[in-house]
Amino acid sequence: MNGKSFLVDLTKCTACRGCQIACKQWKKLPAEQTENTGSHQNPPDFSFKTLRVVRFKEMPREDGGVAWLFTPDQCRHCVEPPCKGASEYPESIIHDPETGAVVYTEQTVKEDIEIIRGACPYDVPRVDESTGVINKCDMCFDRVKAGMLPACVKSCPTGTMNFGDREDMLELAEKRLAEAQTKYPEAQLVNAEDVRVIFLTAYDPAEYHEFLSAEAAPRRGMTRKSLLAGLLKPAKHMMRG
Repeated sequence: MNGKSFLVDLTKCTACRGCQIACKQWKKLPAEQTENTGSHQNPPDFSFKTLRVVRFKEMPREDGGVAWLFTPDQCRHCVEPPCKGASEYPESIIHDPETGAVVYTEQTVKEDIEIIRGACPYDVPRVDESTGVINKCDMCFDRVKAGMLPACVKSCPTGTMNFGDREDMLELAEKRLAEAQTKYPEAQLVNAEDVRVIFLTAYDPAEYHEFLSAEAAPRRGMTRKSLLAGLLKPAKHMMRG
């Protein structure tokens, strides 16, 4: 399998948010007004204007301390993207054969956000309520085509974010995993065969957040027809009532 991939080594992340800021700057996306939610995570989730979020979680340790779990989260650029399979209009979602990038266009305005978002195992796509256009990380497609690193990778000071040819990233992932397991016995690679954004976790992926691993998403692999049928069920129930 060719194309590009990321390796996101969470054992090295310090939650500096450099990747989050770099994404905003390169994409010329505005800041958002947010509120304190009781967490250092800010903003609390993806939006049309925020394509990357550094997630924070505190995990209690057996020694009475706390382990900070940081996850710079983004679209996974699935090897076989379910969102592409669920789309109704071929021109709205492009799956680039050279890089593997899954790129949304302005033609997503024709799509049903509930169908597209519902097809994603990682709950990534978001819609602009004012225009209806759907957005997410596009792998910095313009930069990669020009031989540059994605902005998030270029900005990372710790080696958390890595990017390159898929075979090279898989090789680096196995090397980093072996190193990590000497300190973190539970360390593992998450969905490495299915996605182009491969996470290396220090602990069980379930400890991080619910959509880190695709196994948490019950709608993975569902077709557009089955997703649409599921959305229509509540309406039919109300009509019978």
